[in-house]
Amino acid sequence: MKLLLLFFIAVVAFSCQNSIPKSCKIVGNEYIFEKTPFQECHASTIIELNDGSLLSAWFGGTGEGNEDVGIWTSGKKGDSWSAPTEVANGIVSDSLRFPCWNPVLFRTDSIVSLYYKIGPNPREWWGMLVHSTDEGQTWSAPEKLQDGILGSIKNKPVVLTSGVILSPSSIETNDGQWHSHIERSTDGGKTWEMINIDPENPAKVIQPTLLLYPEDKIQALMRSNQNYIMESWSVDEGKTWSPLAKTKVLNPNSGIDGVTLHSRLQVLIYNPMESGADWVNGRNKLNVAVSVDGINWQDVAILENQPSGEFSYPSVIQASDRTVHVVYTSNRKSIKHVVLKF
Repeated sequence: MKLLLLFFIAVVAFSCQNSIPKSCKIVGNEYIFEKTPFQECHASTIIELNDGSLLSAWFGGTGEGNEDVGIWTSGKKGDSWSAPTEVANGIVSDSLRFPCWNPVLFRTDSIVSLYYKIGPNPREWWGMLVHSTDEGQTWSAPEKLQDGILGSIKNKPVVLTSGVILSPSSIETNDGQWHSHIERSTDGGKTWEMINIDPENPAKVIQPTLLLYPEDKIQALMRSNQNYIMESWSVDEGKTWSPLAKTKVLNPNSGIDGVTLHSRLQVLIYNPMESGADWVNGRNKLNVAVSVDGINWQDVAILENQPSGEFSYPSVIQASDRTVHVVYTSNRKSIKHVVLKF
């Protein structure tokens, strides 16, 4: 009986290993825009619309943290992207304006939601939201999220089979602490509950991305100051989370994103380097990795491999035609869009 069990485990392990593709094909590679009314841009997000077209958003202005930074969008229908349009800004009054930060696009049925932040810096910002019922052509008046809720801080929410929405978020404090948390909604996003992910751990972790597994397991992968991506797991629809642990995946304290494909293959976009003396160090390479168990990751494509520069803050989705779409910052001057086929 013991030998039979060992044989079964070996067969399963062999099957899992061989279900991982050795590579993926890059079938599209383009910039969303070339000429813009802003000097710098960063922190892009992407969704597929009902008709199969794409919508992307990012923040842009004279420089990150400057008062003129707003949220911009562009749509792709057919072969071209529309000219960037500013859809939100941080104007409070005629004499007061704050920068905008980190937009995140998310859709439920026929409503497209755009979460973003407004505030002088990531330690004092607050969560904002606009809706669109016409596929991003027009947007509702901005509304502030409920007290204590920031919205998705960088990466997209996920919807569980039960209908529960989990929004990955995090906070940065004035005393230098970083903590990741989940904002959980059971009423379609009308109200949210904040759930901490191991707040006692001394590691700095922010900007989770959520991956879904069989038996309702959920994995949160997080940017960290540990030179590695850190993880936590939930088996009760995000109500509780396991203690933080290091993965085997390098991370130079830069944004990551992942997506669970229809095939249940997990895809991760990340900078495969360690941190350097400057915050931009380690962002000159950008890879695609895959896994079936969330533990063992294998690189299958290289999106960027430059001697210097910044290629960072990816956002990744799978479209209805099964292609995988990635957008990311390209040297703060444009947003790059790459299409992958597995």
